[in-house]
Amino acid sequence: MEPQVTDRPEKSRYEILAGDDGTETAGFAEYHLSEGEIAFIHTEIADRFAGQGLGGLLARGALDDARARGLRVLPYCPFIRGWIGKHPEYTGLVPEARRARFGL
Repeated sequence: MEPQVTDRPEKSRYEILAGDDGTETAGFAEYHLSEGEIAFIHTEIADRFAGQGLGGLLARGALDDARARGLRVLPYCPFIRGWIGKHPEYTGLVPEARRARFGL
């Protein structure tokens, strides 16, 4: 099965589900949501899924959802921040006045 990114608001995180049956949590991106902003604070991929590109799929899925919801993104998480840096089409999600703080 193709990996799926799912928002788990009760856990304040996006999860990427993978594995043979597509139900195993392969990783997550924790966030804090407040007043039109989503602050990404930590991203993690399980060791057994490392090197399969799931971190990038997770970042893209979470950021695409943030865009669809009209949320401003604060990439405190180094992985999310680095991913945005490599994909400039997502830089616009970070408020312009705060981009320098994140090196974007």
